Amino acid sequence: MTSSISADGLPRRIPIFPLDGALMLPRGTLPLNIFEPRYLDMVRDAMAGERLIGMVQRRDGEQLYGIGGLGRINQFTETDDGRFMIVLAGLTRFRTMQELSATTAYRQIEADYSDFLDDFRQPTVLDATSRQSLEEVLRAYLDAEDLSADWESIHQADDESLVNTLSAVCPFDTAEKQALLEAEDLPRRAATLEALMRFAGDSLAPGSRGVH
Repeated sequence: MTSSISADGLPRRIPIFPLDGALMLPRGTLPLNIFEPRYLDMVRDAMAGERLIGMVQRRDGEQLYGIGGLGRINQFTETDDGRFMIVLAGLTRFRTMQELSATTAYRQIEADYSDFLDDFRQPTVLDATSRQSLEEVLRAYLDAEDLSADWESIHQADDESLVNTLSAVCPFDTAEKQALLEAEDLPRRAATLEALMRFAGDSLAPGSRGVH
C-alpha cells in the first residue's frame, strides 16, 4: 500500500519556518502557535495556496540544517488576540538545494524530495524484539525523568505513531532531534531514539549526575 501523495505533485519552492526542536516527520503531526508577524503572513499565504510549510532546524544562528520536513496545514484557528493555532500533517522530508530571493518577510527555499521517496510509502514495521526493547528503554527513561505514562496506549500504538510521538516530545537537543529526522527509515529512527533515551537515562541515574 502506498500513499496517495507523491513527490511529483509537491512544489519546489516552499516557505520555511526555522524552529529548533520542532520535528515534522512523515505522517506525524506538529501543532504550532503562530504569533510573529512574518509567520502570520506565511500562514495566510499558505492557506491561500497549497497549505504547505517546511519546518527546518537551525544549525548555528540563522544557518539552517540541510534537511527539513514538509507539512500541510490540516487544522487552522485564529484566536481573539490575532494568533494562529495550526496543526501540520507531515508529508515528507526534503533537502534544501538553495535559499531563494524573496519579497516576503519569511524565508523561502528550493526543496528537493528525491532522496526521500520512501517517505511516501508505508513504513517498515519494527520486529517484535526491537519493539520490546524500545518500550523497555522508554520505561527506564521515564523512570529516570520521574515521569509517568499511559502504558496501555503505548502498547496499543502502532510503531510509527509511537516513534514519531516520542521523537517529537522527548527533550533532546537540536542535533539529536536532527539525527532522528535524518534517520533513513523507521527501524533506524527507532534505534536512534532508543540510543538517545538510553544515554539520557544513564546520565540521570543515581551516581551519574554532575558527571560529564
